[in-house]
Amino acid sequence: MGLVSGIVVFLMVWWTVLFAVLPWGNRPSEEPVTGNVVSAPDKPKLLKKFLITTLVSAIIWLLIYGLMSLNVISFYDMAADMAAQDEQTQINANTNTETPK
Repeated sequence: MGLVSGIVVFLMVWWTVLFAVLPWGNRPSEEPVTGNVVSAPDKPKLLKKFLITTLVSAIIWLLIYGLMSLNVISFYDMAADMAAQDEQTQINANTNTETPK
């Protein structure tokens, strides 16, 4: 995995993990403030959640990197398979649309 691919995979994992971590520990305020939704969290602890997200994402990224280094998974093979399937689908679509003579 190259540098750019590694960064893209990390960012995708990071955002996915962030959305899983955001609801953890949220408690609505006992005295809602005028202008806020009643369910708004009192203390969202975003810095803590960002740190947890980064740690979990790093572990997942290392697992993905390890699997790619051992050739257990390969983005290149996945892309080649998808391209072959797309080409076969286009061939099938063209043969089905031809009118018989």
